[in-house]
Amino acid sequence: MQLLSDEVKGFLGNSSMIRRMFEAGIELKRTYGEDNVYDFSLGNPDLPPPPEIKEAMMEIAGESDRPFAFGYMPNAGESSARNALAELVSGEQKCTVPPENIIVTCGAAGGINAFFRATVASGDEILCIAPYFVEYGFYAGNFGGILKPVMANEDFSLNISRIAEAITPKTRAIILNSPNNPTGVIYGKEELAAVAGLLREARKKYGRMIYIVSDEPYRFLNYENCEVPPLFDLYDGTVVIGSFSKTLSLPGERIGYIAVNPALENAAELLGGVTLTNRTLGFVNAPVVAQKLIARCPQARIDLDVYRRRRNLMAEILTEAKIEFVMPKGAFYFFPKSPVADERIFIDALLKERILAVPGRGFGLPGYFRLAFCVSERTIANSAESFRKAVKVCAG
Repeated sequence: MQLLSDEVKGFLGNSSMIRRMFEAGIELKRTYGEDNVYDFSLGNPDLPPPPEIKEAMMEIAGESDRPFAFGYMPNAGESSARNALAELVSGEQKCTVPPENIIVTCGAAGGINAFFRATVASGDEILCIAPYFVEYGFYAGNFGGILKPVMANEDFSLNISRIAEAITPKTRAIILNSPNNPTGVIYGKEELAAVAGLLREARKKYGRMIYIVSDEPYRFLNYENCEVPPLFDLYDGTVVIGSFSKTLSLPGERIGYIAVNPALENAAELLGGVTLTNRTLGFVNAPVVAQKLIARCPQARIDLDVYRRRRNLMAEILTEAKIEFVMPKGAFYFFPKSPVADERIFIDALLKERILAVPGRGFGLPGYFRLAFCVSERTIANSAESFRKAVKVCAG
C-alpha cells in the first residue's frame, strides 16, 4: 500500500545533501566530541540575537495578560510591523514604499511560496541563477512551476546573454538572490539593469507579466560596503522578499516579508492575491511574537564584524590549503572549487578528516562545494590541518 505520492517519494530519494551532512555531523560529534568536528554544512547562525531583542521580548512578555495579546492577526500582518517594515524597505529601495505594499510572512521561504501560489500556473518557468539555493526547485514545483537554472559566469556574476536565451513565452519570474547563497556574490547595478531591460522586452513580446523576485535575506551581510542596488527604480515588476533569520539571528522565529514595488500597475491586485495565499497555504499570519519584535526593533542588527573576521580567517585557511575560491562579498558562505573534478570524492575526504561540507551539485554546479562560516572562529581555525590533509589525499 503506497503511503506517499510518487513525486514526494522521488524527493525523499534525492533528499537534501545539506541535511544529510548535518545528520552525519551529529554522529561524528558523538564519536569525536564537538570540538573535534568542523561542521560547515548548515547556514544556521550561531550568534545570539542583538540585545534589543531580549529587551523587546521582556516588554512583550509583560503584555501577556491583555486580551488577544497573542491572538490571530490580519493575514497581511499587524499594522505596526508593516509600518516598521515599510520604513526599512523605503530606505533600502530609495523610494517611498507604503505599509499597504508590505505583507508579513513566515520567513522568506513562506513569502516565496505565497507569492508563487498567487502568480504561478502549471508549466510556468521560473528562472534562477546557478549556483542557487537548493530549495528553489521545490518552491516553484509546489505550484506546478518549473525551475530553469541559468549558469552564472566563472566569477559568479550574471551572464546576461544566457539569461536572454533562457526567456521564453512560459517565463513567469526570475529569482535574483543577492548577496547570494551559496557564492556570496553581490550583483552590480549595471548587470541588474541589463536583466530589467531583457524582461521589459520580453513582456512586450509575449504580452505577459514577468516578475523579478529579489530574494534578500542576506542583504545586511555585506562585508566590503558594496552597494546592494535597489531594484524598484530599475523594474516595476519587482517584489523584494526578505527575512530576519540572519540579520537578527532569529531563523526559528520564521519572520519575513514581501514588499511589492509601488510603481507596479494594479499592485493592489497582486497584494490582495498574496495576502489570500498567505492565509490559504496554512500560514494564516506570521508569528505574532516575531511581528511584535520587528515592530520594536526594525533597525537592530547582529555584529557584522564577527562574520567579517570569520570570513577572512576561512579565506586564509583555504588559501594555505591551496583550494581555489572567489572571495564572498556577502552572506556567510564560501563556494570553492573542488581539487578533484567530482566534488563528492573531496567531500568524502573532508568527512574522513571530520569536516562537513556540502557538494556543489546540490546547488546546480558540480565540481564545487559549499562551506558555511557561521560557526566559531575556533572551529574555523582548528580545521586548517584537516583541510590540508584532505587536499593532500585527493592529490594522490
